Amino acid sequence: MNTSGFADLTEAGGVVLGLDVAGKDDLLVALTGRAGEISGLPATRILERVREREALGTTGFGQGAAIPHARMAGLDRVLTVVAQLVRPLDYAALDGEPVDIVVLLLSPEGAGADHLKALARISRALRDPSVLGAMRTAPDEETMRSIIGPLMPPGQRAA
Repeated sequence: MNTSGFADLTEAGGVVLGLDVAGKDDLLVALTGRAGEISGLPATRILERVREREALGTTGFGQGAAIPHARMAGLDRVLTVVAQLVRPLDYAALDGEPVDIVVLLLSPEGAGADHLKALARISRALRDPSVLGAMRTAPDEETMRSIIGPLMPPGQRAA
């Protein structure tokens, strides 16, 4: 479905289906908590960086999708956490629509070009209505991974 995708940036544990949160802040707490588990970095530090970025302007770009993102000192790779929400929530998105698909993107502090390339890959995937629609109904992690891009063998990362 999605030829470029970003499944290679989504490690084990990086897909959260049926996330039930009360609002945007609860969402960010949940996603940064999961990112902390995956990366080994303190979730509170990740949350602080993501909130700093959100204060600059919303990362909800439309069609019910958002890409909160931050660069993190101490992170050695680009990684994502993909979430499918139980119900859409107000995210102050650019189009005013509630958000139900969220991809948290974290990159190393000095990963300028890699961060922008990852952001572009995710954005491209989420702008495709067929990808976004399939993400909303993915019943399991394997299906979600097949939707967001080529499935990489465990432990292997794209070059």
